[in-house]
Amino acid sequence: MDFFSAQESLTSIQWVLRAIVAFFFLFFVVKIMGLRSISQLRLLDYSMAILIGNIIAHPLSDEGLGLKGSLISMSVLVCLYLVGIYLMNKFIPFREFVAPPPIPLIKNGEINSKNLKKARISIDVVLSEMRKQSVEDIKKVALALWEPDGEISFFLSPEYQSVTKSDLNIISEPFSYPTTIIKEGKINYEVLSNSIYNEETLKNKIKTTYNVEINDILLATFDQNNQLQIFLR
Repeated sequence: MDFFSAQESLTSIQWVLRAIVAFFFLFFVVKIMGLRSISQLRLLDYSMAILIGNIIAHPLSDEGLGLKGSLISMSVLVCLYLVGIYLMNKFIPFREFVAPPPIPLIKNGEINSKNLKKARISIDVVLSEMRKQSVEDIKKVALALWEPDGEISFFLSPEYQSVTKSDLNIISEPFSYPTTIIKEGKINYEVLSNSIYNEETLKNKIKTTYNVEINDILLATFDQNNQLQIFLR
């Protein structure tokens, strides 16, 4: 069944096969490009996202276009993308062209109008981002930077920053991230083997303390003190 090349018309199964091939090929492409391509849409990433979207969309909606050409085009674009990433890592001028340094928008509570024009944004955008980060007064901002990915980073003046335990010379406990031992009624036996519990003691602990079964648990975690925390379905 030839569904790669151009056809006057395609059967339903040929459309399905095109979609399946395109889906897995696009998944493979994104896997090669890395999470950077979908989490940080900078100049190079944005260009790739637009091109790939257009290339893969046309043969999925037009039977007169072959799929083979689109896959070849996408493969070439991915190679060019990887070359671009390599050049960005090796050559600073190219990196600064593709991902320019941050632009200061506010410094010591004063707005830089010239840099607002350079970033091509209005003061309303800055105020909106301030509200999102719970910054209510421009005068409290020591520095605001327009990042290459379109985000604005705010740094408050020291007198407006939150007091931390280190400021008060308070000794705190080391950071501990809870470890998931049960998820959706399934025990993670790899985690279990590295804990103080075995399967029997874990089940007994859950039964006596919470009076529930393993299948009733949506999520169960334990901390550095081996204290269980249960979330039911």
